[in-house]
Amino acid sequence: MSRKGNCLDNSPMENFFALVKQEMYYGEALCSFEELKKRIEENISIIIITSV
Repeated sequence: MSRKGNCLDNSPMENFFALVKQEMYYGEALCSFEELKKRIEENISIIIITSV
């Protein structure tokens, strides 16, 4: 990975974190680290299942 903003290298990770912020963070009540970790893992599994 190179510096931020290099679309050829960083686009998958930038897209993933944008989705995480959009779907799981904005407008939600604060949660514990363990709950956040669980929700991120669930989101990753959904993304993997739907992309296959």
